[in-house]
Amino acid sequence: MFIFIGAIVVLGGVLTGFVLEGGELLALKQPMELLIIGGAALGALMISSPLPVIKGIIKQVKGVIGGGLQKQDYLDLLVMMYEVFNVARKDGLIGLENHVEHPDESEIFKRYPSFLKNPSAVAFFTDTVRVIISGAVQPHDLEDIMDEDIEVLHEEEMRPSDALSSTADALPGLGIVAAVLGVVITMAAIDGPPEEVGHKVAAALVGTFLGILGSYGFVGPLAASLKHRLNDTKQYMTCMKHALLAFHKGVAGVIAVEFARRSLYAEVRPGFVELETTCNKTKKR
Repeated sequence: MFIFIGAIVVLGGVLTGFVLEGGELLALKQPMELLIIGGAALGALMISSPLPVIKGIIKQVKGVIGGGLQKQDYLDLLVMMYEVFNVARKDGLIGLENHVEHPDESEIFKRYPSFLKNPSAVAFFTDTVRVIISGAVQPHDLEDIMDEDIEVLHEEEMRPSDALSSTADALPGLGIVAAVLGVVITMAAIDGPPEEVGHKVAAALVGTFLGILGSYGFVGPLAASLKHRLNDTKQYMTCMKHALLAFHKGVAGVIAVEFARRSLYAEVRPGFVELETTCNKTKKR
């Protein structure tokens, strides 16, 4: 929603200023210029990006529009891990096998759909618990494994935003391409009426305008938004890392999730009492 508000502000500010300066909005209606720039930008993106990156762009843009991780999502994650660690305390590590082998069927995971609908988070958590169950990895080695996993995932998820950033950088140049083509058309009609020549010159200049506005007003900020959202995803994974590492060191479940809680940004970090109260409610199940 905030993205749409920002887009409206960009368009409103630019177009309102243009009209107040005496400009005619209809002069900016140049669909052929938009076709040239948009088609060239899309084609360049397809040339420079493999299919998985294109799919990643679509998926991440949908995620940005739908809203990102909220405080409740992190609270659910912390409480879910607390429940899992309690199972291990009561039944031993062997009690976790069914949960990590079939996460979609786990009664614990089912209670936290925000976690279960995140395939990367589920894979990271269950794979790490499997390693812990094996008992063959020391805490410092487990930390290295998790750090590597988080870094690789982050690099992979950064590719769509990097591709969009490159497209944003190219848009002003593509706007110039559209303008040059407009000048070519203008020169071909240079002996025509002044009104017709002026119209063609204006259309050519609109191409430059659209390229620059598209780059700095929309595509560039959208790429930046994707990067911010990916940092939230990385923090989500790092939160799990701290809890799992503390658990592997033999720390009690309630303290393990406290390690994880302290790793969160203040804006999404549940309070100590809030987390403790929510965790205590799970004991009644």
